[in-house]
Amino acid sequence: MNISIVGTGYVGLVSGACFAELGATVWCIDTNREKIDGLNNGIMPIYEPGLEDLVRRNVKAGRLFFSTDLTGSLNDVEMLFIAVGTPPGEDGSADLSHVLAVAKKIGENLEKYLLVVTKSTVPVGSSRLVRKAIEEELSKRGRNIEFDVASNPEFLKEGAAIDDFMKPDRVVVGVESERARELMTRLYAPMLLSNFRVIFMDIPSAEMTKYAANAMLATRISFINEIANLCEKVGADVSMVRKGIGTDSRIGSKFLYPGPGFGGSCFPKDVKALIRTGMEHDSPLTLLESVETINERQKKVLFSKFTGFYGGDVKGKRAAVWGLSYKPGTDDMREAPSLTLISQLLEAGCTVKAYDPAAMEEARHRLGDTIEYASDIYDTVRDADVLFHVTEWKEYRMPDWQKVKAMMKHPLLIDGRGVFDKNNLDGITYLRIG
Repeated sequence: MNISIVGTGYVGLVSGACFAELGATVWCIDTNREKIDGLNNGIMPIYEPGLEDLVRRNVKAGRLFFSTDLTGSLNDVEMLFIAVGTPPGEDGSADLSHVLAVAKKIGENLEKYLLVVTKSTVPVGSSRLVRKAIEEELSKRGRNIEFDVASNPEFLKEGAAIDDFMKPDRVVVGVESERARELMTRLYAPMLLSNFRVIFMDIPSAEMTKYAANAMLATRISFINEIANLCEKVGADVSMVRKGIGTDSRIGSKFLYPGPGFGGSCFPKDVKALIRTGMEHDSPLTLLESVETINERQKKVLFSKFTGFYGGDVKGKRAAVWGLSYKPGTDDMREAPSLTLISQLLEAGCTVKAYDPAAMEEARHRLGDTIEYASDIYDTVRDADVLFHVTEWKEYRMPDWQKVKAMMKHPLLIDGRGVFDKNNLDGITYLRIG
């Protein structure tokens, strides 16, 4: 099967490499010449465990190609996935300009049947706009070429994206014709041996499923953060509460870990977009509005604990930060809690030194010379008045705490992830959420 994937960001590149691994011939298309040249030379534009080997193996096998030319392979493929970005606009709505630009290009150059699949996260009704954009361009050319549209939202977790793709909980596919359903069934046939579920539905339901799933997970995170903050007030331990409710089979334990708020490319953007969709259809999503408010407030909790400990007098203090990416396993810093914390620290007149196993280059791009960059976890804490644990990388799990204590000016640890055992922290003041 021959397919094209337009967009070599996180979703497009992982999907393209994985489809190629399953035996498809895949053209990954992007307008960014520098990115495409890099990929053709084996340089990955993102950090994702296992991705570099997967890409190189399938390029060598002649199943995976990278190009800036959308039209070159358009009429040689059976389906084309749109996996370009849909960044939030000022009003929170998803920006579909890149998606519709691809649709327009398809209409300008289409010569035979094609299944056009939206894999970008798009609001309900977007596939209709894609269809309309293609039809308008075909009409300008005086051509009547059959095509279908479908929706195949992704549910990949950064840091575990390849496993998620190859061993998914489910694959959601929205179609409106039997031909489209047959093509999507053929595409995913190699994975049916794993007995996972392909759930076919109408296109609007598929589009809504993506947003609803992310909104539910974001809600769980904000819920447990609210409970954690209340636990501190009433003398309860949120780690015990989490176990108590997480063992209830109706609730489960996933996404019930308190922390400094959620970030990344999906949850913040998708919650905003779904709230906006509700407003546009006179169906306000007040629960999600609260989720968003809680999350923004939660990102300030670590700094609040810091200023509280020092009685508000933190100017000139030296802060060490373990973890910059919004979650472990990625270099993605979009909406990362670390950015809010660092901004607060700098505004308060503190100096900041940080370390992250994967996101140092991204941090330099975002933060420049406003902070110092450490070479390892111990270099980070040298002469520090406080150590913030922000991202739960495994590398931070078992440090030599006595070495950390000896290197710090004031041994204060503020654990944003609640992973350390205070019994192992002799001589270190330990504060955590909940």
